[in-house]
This record gives sequence, C-alpha cells and structure tokens, in this order.
Amino acid sequence: MAEKKSRRRPPNGRSPRNKQGPPLYAAVDLGTNNCRLLVAAPSRGGFTVVDSHSQIARLGEGLAQTGRLSDAAMDRAFNALEAIAKKLKAKRVGRIRCIATEACRKAENGPEFINEIRERTGLTFKIIGAQEEARLALIGCHNLIHPDASDILVLDIGGGSTELSLVDAAKAREAGLNGMLKRAPIKAWTSIPYGVVTLTEAFAGMDEAEAWPKMRALIGEHVDAWADKHKVREALSAPGAHIIGTSGTVTCVAGVNFGLPRYRRDLVDGKWMDRDSCQVTMDELIKAGPEGRAEFPTIGEERAGLMLAGCALMEAVWDLAPQARMRVADRGLREGLLLSMMRGPKKKRRRRGGRKRTGSETAGEAQMEAKS
Repeated sequence: MAEKKSRRRPPNGRSPRNKQGPPLYAAVDLGTNNCRLLVAAPSRGGFTVVDSHSQIARLGEGLAQTGRLSDAAMDRAFNALEAIAKKLKAKRVGRIRCIATEACRKAENGPEFINEIRERTGLTFKIIGAQEEARLALIGCHNLIHPDASDILVLDIGGGSTELSLVDAAKAREAGLNGMLKRAPIKAWTSIPYGVVTLTEAFAGMDEAEAWPKMRALIGEHVDAWADKHKVREALSAPGAHIIGTSGTVTCVAGVNFGLPRYRRDLVDGKWMDRDSCQVTMDELIKAGPEGRAEFPTIGEERAGLMLAGCALMEAVWDLAPQARMRVADRGLREGLLLSMMRGPKKKRRRRGGRKRTGSETAGEAQMEAKS
C-alpha cells in the first residue's frame, strides 16, 4: 500500500461554509467497481445537482480469490477519493455523507482500508449493510414509480452484489417521499452475492459461450429461490406492475437499445424498455464479445468486459415478470443519500458538555465526516 499521508482536518474541526446560495450537500458512494460523487443544493422539488464525479476504481478486483482488497485496487480508490476530496474542498461543501458497500463489507481488511481513507483524505466512510443499500436505492428512485402500479421491483446491480426489492407501490405513493424516508414500504428484499465484477471473476478464463449459460443458471437459482419464497411473480403479474433498473449495466444497455450515438442522461433516465426489444439488444451485446461491445459508444472499453455478467443478472431478474416493462434509472444510492440528508428525520447529537444538538446544528461540523 502506498505511504500514508497526514490526515487533513478542516480548521478548528469545522467545515468551511458555502456562503453563496443555498447550503451544499454531497454524497459519496464507494462501490466494488465505481467511486461516485454527487453534490447538490436543496430545491422545492428535491435538489439541483451542482457537480458530479464518477471514476472506475475496481476496488473489488481479486477480492473473491483472496478475501482482501489488493494494494493496487486500494491505490486506485485512493486516487479517485483524493480527486473527490479536492472537489468537495473547492465547492466548500459542508454536509457530506460517504458510504462503502459490498467490497468493504466482504474484505477482511475493509475496516483498515476505511481508516486509511480517513487518514489520507479526511473522508469518513460508513460501511452500510445490504438492506440499507436497497432502501437508499428505492428512495433515490422514488419518483419513477408509475401511478398505476400496485407493486414494483427495484433492481440495483452493483459490482459486488445485486439488491432486489419488492415494493408496495400504493403505499409508496400514499406516504410520499417523507413517509418513505421514515419507513420504506419494502415487502421483501434480498441481496444476491454477485454483481458484475464478482460474477465476471467467478467465470474468468472461461470462454464467454461456455460461461454464459453457467452465469444464467447460477443467478437464476438465487433469484428463483427468493421469488418463490415471497410470491414475487404473483405480485408482479398485476396490471401496471413494473421493474425499476438502477445501475451502470441498465443504463449502458438502454443507451444501446435507444440507439444513442453517445450517452445522454436526459435521454435515458426515466425512459421505458420492454422485454422483447431489450432482449434483442442484450443478445446483440452477448454475441459481440468484449471487443465488439467496446465499440458501442454508451459502453466503451472499461465496461465491455463486465456486460456479459450484467446481462445475465438483468435477464434472470426480468424472467420473474417478462411481461413487465423496465424503467431505466440513472440514479440510486447517491440520490437516496442526498434526499435522506435533506429531508430525512434529524437525529439529535450531544454537545461535549452534555446538551443535545439537532442535526442542523451539527451539519456544518462534518466537512469530511460521514454520518448515516
């Protein structure tokens, strides 16, 4: 691992204030494949994005074989996080939450790595559980629930795991965002221990034509066992039921499905795909192989090798409700974090002298500290 740098703290332990305009909030998501930042200011309808950053760090590379985060993977993550820390300082963001997911959950040296991130960048991460990950993804996608749906399925494909949530759509609409922040109406959920990185590595060295049916069978077993237990197929057979797909895999497939010459969020987020047309797209991507997939402008070289696993996960989940449409979400954990910070219940914290303070009193004192 690279030599540690001295820990950087805000002056007097307080965060610099953004004195121009509304206060700024930031969410940082350290995943198995990507490291992402979203900076936003509150607005009447939710928030307005001020800045964003996404960098592939492949933190979970080799984790399944060794049980540990490698030095090379951690160095890539440090590089991404140092860039993010600079952005936060330049923007004078005072309200920050940082979360780490499956790679840090699984790794033997995950907690040690989190401590070193704090020493090197000043960013304090919390390793969240899979259930919290599913909850935040739902909150981030809350306004993509169709008004006619009785139940929906939220599919969140990550690098190291895949979260599925069966959601009572009627209760979600009735409660609104504030109600969902207090209690998300998730009827059943599961975390499949495979994402695009871990599933790809599980069949590394195998020809894709041989790996594909094995991937599908493996994921199908996990999905079917959960669906059978919670009667997910029956819930999704109702008129209006649909899937919300949130992940780089889903947005990449959507970009190809829509024939985009380059990726544009406004032409992808919130749009619908039906199973038949999307299946044609996925079949095309599978047939193209890694080199061919890299030629698609909405995929590129960095994601091309992971798309076979991504398609296996999408197909296996969509098999639960092949008649249902999938709504594409270029949003998820970061948006859920931001909404929780801006609109969620405020936790009371104690002063050193013992008096409790509200979350609004302490928010500005967490420039590089994550509270969740």
